[in-house]
Amino acid sequence: MKLVFLGPPGAGKGTQAKDVAAHYGIAHISTGDMLRAEIRGGTELGMAAKGCLDRGELVPDEVVCGMVKNRIAMPDCARGFLLDGFPRTSVQAEILSSLTDIDRAVNIDVPSERLIDRISGRRMCPDCGAAYHVSTHKHSTCTACGAKLYQRDDDRAETVENRLRVYESATKPLIDYYDGKGLLSTVDGDAPVREVTIRILEALGE
Repeated sequence: MKLVFLGPPGAGKGTQAKDVAAHYGIAHISTGDMLRAEIRGGTELGMAAKGCLDRGELVPDEVVCGMVKNRIAMPDCARGFLLDGFPRTSVQAEILSSLTDIDRAVNIDVPSERLIDRISGRRMCPDCGAAYHVSTHKHSTCTACGAKLYQRDDDRAETVENRLRVYESATKPLIDYYDGKGLLSTVDGDAPVREVTIRILEALGE
């Protein structure tokens, strides 16, 4: 099974992708995680990507597509994979279609006002990668490992608003792209995590 998850920033793609990929026993590929690993490593690619991410802009196609091409060729993708955060434009979708067939694209739909609250309230652990939200986690440290939490530059309110504008102009046409190919399923993502997971599995035929 080869899946693509679509949806605006903060729709819960990452959380749902991990659960759904584990359910089907396929590789979860997060281009955001891949880029952030490059940034932490201080690589040339990472530094180029960081400027784009900090401004809420999309990373150039040649950078992301090259990473994805190499990743889906790895052995753990032989049984399938779930792409989380890619493609983000119709151009990237066309490039992906030249690399492999996609079985289904799932669009997680959440109102924009809910997205700004979700993202700007998010706090991350720099050591173990755990994520929290200020509405439910009142501490400044990670429950799992005790590290001090931080807010990603691309999670700040002003950057979030720009990310949503970028999504509307560049990424939303992907919905029409996959719908036109008969591969799109849209689910309501404004619900508790487990309920959204169930909706996604139902959309995938369970």
